[in-house]
Amino acid sequence: MARALSPIQATVFLLLCYSSAVQFGLSTNGLLAPPHNGARPPMVLPLFPSPPNSSRASPDSRRRHLQGSDKPNARMSLHDDLLLNGYYTTRLWIGTQPQKFSLIVDTGSTVTYVPCSTCDQCGKHQDPKFQPEESSTYQPVKCNIDCNCDDSRVQCVYERQYAEMSSSSGVLGEDVVSFGNLSALPPQRVVFGCENVETGDLYSQHADGIMGLGQGDLSIVDQLVGKGVISDSFSLCYGGMEIGGGAMVLGGISPPSDMVFSYSDAGRSPYYNIDLKEIHVGGKPLHLNPKIFDGKYGSVLDSGTTYAYLPEDAFLAFKEAVMQEVQSLKQIRGPDPNYKDICFSGAGSDISQLSSSFPAVDMVFGNGQKFTLSPENYLFRHSKVRGAYCLGIFQNGKDPTTLLGGIIVRNTLVTYDREHSKIGFWKTNCSELWARLHLSSPASSTSNRTHNQSIDVTPSPAPTPSEEIQVGQITFEMSSSMNVSDLKNLTIELVQIVAHELDVNITQDIISRLSEDRVQLPKSFGSYQFSKWHVEPPETRTWWQKHYLAVVLAVTAIFLIGLSASSAWLLWRWSQRTVNSYKPVDAMIPEQELQPL
Repeated sequence: MARALSPIQATVFLLLCYSSAVQFGLSTNGLLAPPHNGARPPMVLPLFPSPPNSSRASPDSRRRHLQGSDKPNARMSLHDDLLLNGYYTTRLWIGTQPQKFSLIVDTGSTVTYVPCSTCDQCGKHQDPKFQPEESSTYQPVKCNIDCNCDDSRVQCVYERQYAEMSSSSGVLGEDVVSFGNLSALPPQRVVFGCENVETGDLYSQHADGIMGLGQGDLSIVDQLVGKGVISDSFSLCYGGMEIGGGAMVLGGISPPSDMVFSYSDAGRSPYYNIDLKEIHVGGKPLHLNPKIFDGKYGSVLDSGTTYAYLPEDAFLAFKEAVMQEVQSLKQIRGPDPNYKDICFSGAGSDISQLSSSFPAVDMVFGNGQKFTLSPENYLFRHSKVRGAYCLGIFQNGKDPTTLLGGIIVRNTLVTYDREHSKIGFWKTNCSELWARLHLSSPASSTSNRTHNQSIDVTPSPAPTPSEEIQVGQITFEMSSSMNVSDLKNLTIELVQIVAHELDVNITQDIISRLSEDRVQLPKSFGSYQFSKWHVEPPETRTWWQKHYLAVVLAVTAIFLIGLSASSAWLLWRWSQRTVNSYKPVDAMIPEQELQPL
């Protein structure tokens, strides 16, 4: 049994690179149903990278643009990381006055819901519960023939259950939803769920609730399409293995010429599916009947699922093919003894070199087009062994459904073109995609004007020296239930994770992330608690404090030079005195001129 450790004191130094106008702020300031038709323009919701990173866009992706359409855009940041948190979140503001919520972006859910003030069975989340009585624009959805009603048949209710045995239930309400200050799309009235009961992971998760992007009347996508403010399409782009972030676009875009498409049959299942026929590993096809990928719900894309899951025969064939390709690597145990993960060591820590150790994997669609997965699309880092990686594709129990989670589409722009019944895939650097979205500013937007939207994949210029800002120091104590030996192996990773969790863009605040317990570590760190945190801002130093060392060195140098000169002069004087000194009267001396008196 792991013994408890005494508090560990750690110090994290962060170089915060903001624009020169930004100061170092220390204030505490999966179930779906059918698509709709339409042809409206996009609104855009960015996933900001954490931390910022230099461009790694591949040469073939440079100087490309995704052209948008002619409607206002809503731009929002998305936060968190797929594997550290298991999801990405966005911020929505509900009500008048607006109340802020952090919601998981989920294509496998239809309802958007947040904890309600009346909920006694809701967990502790990032933000306060929604208070309907504080919003002057809130209205309950009254019981009608198109919804499930409560026992008294007064108000509409909802209930959602998920595969991991978590659930959410509550009442339906309607209110104004805002998409943030950067949005050119004005606030819209939207129906959402006000939770009264949470169970399982939904109860314990840090995020407040779910933003449903699935197919169904309650989906926020369907509601916006029905209002005519966006077209019947949206796109997601998740960051890679080293860094989170990316972009989300609600609305239509003109896809890149080399985007790979698969047919998506909305009537096949209530989920977003693709027409997967074959999987190739290292260029060699797995010997499988194509129908294996069409069992039950078919091959489903679900952004709310972290990993990927294959039917039993497909998984066994995939695992065997990968192991044949990596015989030079050593197979090791997984990071969690509760799971029989398939892991390999010896590949090195450089993510860009993974393709030299692990094979490429191709997904072949019914139309003959092929989309290639790089190693980061089916591997995750071993949390205890440096340079080791594990398969992020698992057997889906006895379920014949092929479930493709977020790991499959890291650094991939995925366009859900519901209007044309297809889903497109395009490899790109998702963590930097949002930084190159060039959109009209909200102030210049009107519903009667045409707006050109483009995603430019040209690398961003490096920061100028004036953008280098300030260094702060954060000291905290952490109590953990891990073994000492395990913790020693994870010390470097711990500091990296904490730095990653605290690294912020200009819309976030370090103090609030600590005070609200928003720093999250992987399960491999066991139970833990942060305490006694303390932040020291950069000191405001006087001219003397900034230059005292130079002044001291200069004075010391002048003193030494003066001392050396004085010593040399004294030695010279002594030598002169010795040459001209008088001798005893009886001494033999050379004849010399008489000196004047």
